[in-house]
Amino acid sequence: MRKIVVAVAGSSGSIYAKLLFDRLVKIKPQWAAVGVVMSKNAKLNWQLELGNDSYQHYPFDFYEKDNFAAPFASGSAKYDTMVVCPCSMGTLGRIATGVSDDLLTRAADVVLKERRRLILVPRETPFSLIHLRNMTTVTEAGGIICPAIPSFYGGAKDLEALAATGVDRVLELAGFDLETFRWGE
Repeated sequence: MRKIVVAVAGSSGSIYAKLLFDRLVKIKPQWAAVGVVMSKNAKLNWQLELGNDSYQHYPFDFYEKDNFAAPFASGSAKYDTMVVCPCSMGTLGRIATGVSDDLLTRAADVVLKERRRLILVPRETPFSLIHLRNMTTVTEAGGIICPAIPSFYGGAKDLEALAATGVDRVLELAGFDLETFRWGE
């Protein structure tokens, strides 16, 4: 059974985190544990953008950013995948340079050093040269950069369905089996 870390950084794009949480609930038979760490700005953005604090009501294990006793702060806990969604450029920069100053960046550092799957979902645009170089560094270290860019060819009927196309892509990159729109099928 899969063990996954979901980090929600302070970037705008709370709808992506919410949909990721919703999708993980739907595919519960495919995972044993979901550990969540959210920045203060992530919680604030969720409230501002979605108008609620429903993140507190998901059946996951939540950890504060300063809790280095969380299981995924060590490779021995064998969390196999980490998704940072959305991923702010500040978080991306700290991950790219190995600055493990909180649980979120420590977990990313662990995933990279253990050669496990790290997927970053940047939402901010445009990208500066610094952002692009940080993305290159993370990619060269084994991470996957999957910007929050929806696909339009599936005929999504509303904003949530459109954003879900990006979330489904992230979950498939993480190795989960989903029923989703597939080109040519």
